[in-house]
Amino acid sequence: MGRIRVFMLLPPLIFAAIAALFFFGNIREDRDALPSAREGQPAPSVMLTQLEGKTLFDDATLRDGEVKLVNFWASWCAPCRAEHPLLEELSQEVPVYGVNYRDQPDRALDFLDELGDPFAAIGADASGRMGLDWGLYGVPETYVLAGDGTVILRFAGPITRDIVASRIRPAMERAAAQ
Repeated sequence: MGRIRVFMLLPPLIFAAIAALFFFGNIREDRDALPSAREGQPAPSVMLTQLEGKTLFDDATLRDGEVKLVNFWASWCAPCRAEHPLLEELSQEVPVYGVNYRDQPDRALDFLDELGDPFAAIGADASGRMGLDWGLYGVPETYVLAGDGTVILRFAGPITRDIVASRIRPAMERAAAQ
């Protein structure tokens, strides 16, 4: 009889142990932040095609000694449209390089004509290959790079004033100190 009671307790105990593993395994300091294997690593290669009339950037640009932002965006992305004014503001402080992700070139150029072009240089990642190499989760995503091309921060999602103050600017300061 005692042995049957032990077996009856086993399923709830196993369930509780598995639930505890999931709960404690998913605790992070910032629950909204997506982890990035790229932070602290050199920025991956730049593989872009030129958008008509726009200056293209390359690997050397990302390692030119200046702190910079790299922003993945698309014309079909509503959050990209929402964050665009903040990118224009940030472009007054640091160079912002744009990666037009899996988009049609004419639509990308129309987007920039309508909203303004905050990018020091820009290129198109039509196939999405560069995005994959960078660990892109989706657009928009913004990367803060140190002057040597080290990824200091990857922020997935649209930047807001709060994100600029709490995440982007502190990362820019860390990048400048490197």
